[in-house]
Amino acid sequence: MPLERVAVIGAGAWGTALAQAAAMAGRAVTLVARDPAVVAEINARHTNSAHLGAQKLAPSVRAASAYADADLVILAVPAQASRAALAGLSLAGIPVVLTAKGLEQGSLRRQSEVLAEAAPGAVPYVLSGPSFAADVAAGRPTAVTLAGDDDAATEAIAAALAGPSFRPYAAGDRVGVELAGALKNVYALAAGAVDGARLGASARAALIARAFAELGRIVPAFGGRAETLMGLAGLGDLTLSCTSEQSRNYRHGVALGRGEPQPASLAEGVFTAPVAQQLALTAGVEAPLIDAVNLLLSGNVDITTIVAGLMTRPLKREDS
Repeated sequence: MPLERVAVIGAGAWGTALAQAAAMAGRAVTLVARDPAVVAEINARHTNSAHLGAQKLAPSVRAASAYADADLVILAVPAQASRAALAGLSLAGIPVVLTAKGLEQGSLRRQSEVLAEAAPGAVPYVLSGPSFAADVAAGRPTAVTLAGDDDAATEAIAAALAGPSFRPYAAGDRVGVELAGALKNVYALAAGAVDGARLGASARAALIARAFAELGRIVPAFGGRAETLMGLAGLGDLTLSCTSEQSRNYRHGVALGRGEPQPASLAEGVFTAPVAQQLALTAGVEAPLIDAVNLLLSGNVDITTIVAGLMTRPLKREDS
């Protein structure tokens, strides 16, 4: 299938970075932006200063105010905005790469489920893994997972997006990749809170390990594969998001751990945490860390009280 024309919907930092990556891979890229000023700036100056500062974009990245036509669509808007961004688009038979790492509030849907409802006939793929927009846009080495249902088609899309510094690894576990990407943001809130409360590096390491174990219970309960968690979309992304101040979710958690007012940020984990809790309850999966994050977000319990509760849970074998 031809994959020369790529449309990226969403001109925030992540969408712009992915447009840059696709251009560096040799594709002709249209970046769809709502703000006319952003469209004008990208086309005139090849920058998106509101989101990526002075970073220069490839000349083959062109901006437009609306989606027209493409061989491949990359959806790069926040998870809660995906349904609205897809409304009215004719995407039947078009491969759509979903890049938001979150679960939709209200419907409890994964992003591919939102796509199936909002744009029937579109072919879903999921891009996830340890990646920051600034690194991708600047051409720093980045490896991610691209998951789809058809192996050959997934490999073709991965090859079309692969460039000198951006390496997508094709995979088949779309559900597992989606869930790992969404849930790691919840755990990043917890890791940030641990650091914000100055509970120590040992506590943060333990949290990451137990978060990985919790993911290992949740992902298979919804049809994903446990082995997916050993890769970039699982362990790789979890580690990055739980340890780096570049992560919005981690920074949000730090503010919570310090007892500061919740920042007005687009931290996906804030929206995903209550959805994840509902899904875990529905599946009968024990998820004490997700429960703890929801307690923290409620504003009624501080981090030290929550940690004390976790530390007094009944002891059990780690391998059980």
